[in-house]
Amino acid sequence: QDEVGPKPISHPRHKEQRPGNMAAVRAMQSVSFRQSAATGARVSSRVTRVPAAAARSVVQCGASAEYKWYPGATSPAYLDGSMAGDYGFDPLRLGSNADYLPYFQEAELMNGRYAMLGVAGVMLTDAAGVNTPWWEAGAGGLVEGTYGYNLATLIAIQVPVMGFFEYTRIKGWQETGSSGMVGFFPFDPLNLDSPDMRTKEVNNARLGMVAWLGCCSQAAVTGDTPFHNLAAHIRDPTNVNLFTSSVGLESTLAVVVLSIAPCFVWAYKNIGDDSEEFTPLPPW
Repeated sequence: QDEVGPKPISHPRHKEQRPGNMAAVRAMQSVSFRQSAATGARVSSRVTRVPAAAARSVVQCGASAEYKWYPGATSPAYLDGSMAGDYGFDPLRLGSNADYLPYFQEAELMNGRYAMLGVAGVMLTDAAGVNTPWWEAGAGGLVEGTYGYNLATLIAIQVPVMGFFEYTRIKGWQETGSSGMVGFFPFDPLNLDSPDMRTKEVNNARLGMVAWLGCCSQAAVTGDTPFHNLAAHIRDPTNVNLFTSSVGLESTLAVVVLSIAPCFVWAYKNIGDDSEEFTPLPPW
């Protein structure tokens, strides 16, 4: 009897699959064999539907074999390197629930994309010499009436429009496992999608969120924009910096804690109790 079954999934840049990935591949390729009455051959048919969001992450996208979020870190079992940008970082073990992990991954990516857009807007308006600070620009247009409509009109338009696009995005992601917009999943007009590009996007998205936090922090502490703060620092770096600002003490303490934290990590891993898995932060 001839056995006809699905061929193993492979990628030209990743010839070998890890055990964790092979488990996902086997789940995607679950088959039931039925006996053909006419020929007696065993014919395979796919019967198990894997959630699309999980199916997208089967291809090895991360670099977890070479890089970890801190040297010597041991990744949790569910972070097997199959997701883009997987460096084993989940100190609170939020991803231990397999049902929620794909949603967390998509939420991180979407927030990172919005952060990258926001940082680009802040930098471009600041570089163009726009007089209104970025955090007041939107409100100023509504108050002055330069937009041509008031706040109530803006809410009446934005909430339904954004709600429609977000609903279709979520539905499309759940069905295809890819981010996109109405009718386009994945949204990749330049055909750039690849494991390498997915990892780069996640890394830049994370950097964008950190940069957006920096923009907001600067605005709260100094009341000025990023380029203006940079120019002031260049003119007088000794007296105009993070440690001489109103949050200088807090910043100094944070640097001290982050500097000595690796010593505690090393001590725990080398002289601590190996009976329990090491978690840098306590779980929920």
